[in-house]
Amino acid sequence: MFSRTKRVVCSLATAFAAAIAFTITVPSGHAFAIDRVQCVGGENFLKIWSHLDGRESVDCYANGGTTDFGSWWVDRISTGNNDLIYYDVNGDSVRIDRWTDITFPNNPPRVRAIQIV
Repeated sequence: MFSRTKRVVCSLATAFAAAIAFTITVPSGHAFAIDRVQCVGGENFLKIWSHLDGRESVDCYANGGTTDFGSWWVDRISTGNNDLIYYDVNGDSVRIDRWTDITFPNNPPRVRAIQIV
């Protein structure tokens, strides 16, 4: 009887230790990282028109996450099916809801980072 109890206790201890090890080593939830993607017509990506030092750029992004935007001046943002927060160089953050197309013709923000939420 004692050896059977000892085996059960050892089995439970081993299972508990394995569960703890699994919990510590496997991250919880889904890990997403924002990605710059090719701008494709008909897709609902985040699309940003920007300029800096005489250069112009049009960039598209997908997936949730945050990325550096290099302090470029933003002329236009089309959020597609993404909610966006941009962080300007002055420390402010601005949220723009999905399905919004906004232009900044007179006073464009200088954006330090963007986040798809």
